[in-house]
Amino acid sequence: MPIARNSTVDYRDLADASRRRTGPVHPGRILKEDWLDPMGITAYRLAKDIKVPLTRVAAILAGKRAVSADTALRLARYFGTDAQSWVNLQAHYDLEVARRKTESRVRTEVRARAA
Repeated sequence: MPIARNSTVDYRDLADASRRRTGPVHPGRILKEDWLDPMGITAYRLAKDIKVPLTRVAAILAGKRAVSADTALRLARYFGTDAQSWVNLQAHYDLEVARRKTESRVRTEVRARAA
């Protein structure tokens, strides 16, 4: 449906709707799309180079496993980034998943403490 010229659009609502539709992005997807694919690095090569089992890398790329502190340190060393960035990506993902799953229940069960 087209938007009339004189109507106002709250772009925050569009951004919120987009986030609801796409969901949180797992760090494994970022690893694959922003690092491995552009550099032509396979999961096998990454696993060998950072000295972890291929199953760990494959599970992270599939969104089935979290990026641990150990893996974050290894990725940071390998790509010349910092480990905190990888940990932050994981923490952000975990918080978004928890928010979507339990936020409404938490709001009804937990009262905000009075100041």
